[in-house]
Amino acid sequence: MPSLPLLPPVFTLLADLIERHSGIHYGLGDRELLEDKVSIRALEAGFDSLFDYYLFLRHDPKGPAALDTLIEGLVVHETYFFRDALALEVLADDVALAVRAGRRPRLWCAACSTGEEPLTLAMMLHERGVLDGVYLLASDISQRALDRARRGEHNLRSLRALPPGVEGRYMDVVDGKPHVRSDLLASVTWRRVNLTDAATIAELGTFDAVLCRNVLIYFQDDTARRVTELLTGALVPGGHLLVGTSESLLRFGTALECEERRGVFFYTRPKEGA
Repeated sequence: MPSLPLLPPVFTLLADLIERHSGIHYGLGDRELLEDKVSIRALEAGFDSLFDYYLFLRHDPKGPAALDTLIEGLVVHETYFFRDALALEVLADDVALAVRAGRRPRLWCAACSTGEEPLTLAMMLHERGVLDGVYLLASDISQRALDRARRGEHNLRSLRALPPGVEGRYMDVVDGKPHVRSDLLASVTWRRVNLTDAATIAELGTFDAVLCRNVLIYFQDDTARRVTELLTGALVPGGHLLVGTSESLLRFGTALECEERRGVFFYTRPKEGA
């Protein structure tokens, strides 16, 4: 499919609209990449000018829904089961102790894409016999990704770090496609959430742990700082925020305390009076 020309002034308008709506940042060096992706949606919608498409997104009553669809095509869905599994193992051990002490921990996997991370965590919690005692929320900005997650349908690439004993117990491969067990899918609450939407995040309540891994790298520092503040506000005192191994919150001057446990970095909200 041919691309429509994305002139610098229109690139600036579109990139700003996308960033304000989703947090995803496109710099000048990404102009050709954005041109290709936006052209697909614009042509499908019947536009032959990206400026006209921008005006539609910005001002037409149907624009917000079309903008959601555009962002669906921009979001990166690179994930797989048991990715950076040690962090999840450490968290699962903590959660198991809390459940056995009579608590019901609340966990949130933010930006979960097609669900491999929360489902991995659900497997680990089931292995420890505590899954029924946990509230597990998984969210993403992409409704299409969430629909796939709810169905438990994944691709074979998502199995590349799968340890022995998972297939056949927690999932089966049917006609070349992995399918997760229905009771595991039911143990997760799936919800569409934009991580820049303060009101929606406030409605979710507070959590003992929030996982937002390999997400902040797609944001500019100002947006990443704002999202970090929103996620910090969603933690109970003493709650943990887990980010990706290549991400660091220290440069943001966050109020969270960083601690290293078994080779994993946890960012912890200080307890009251600490």
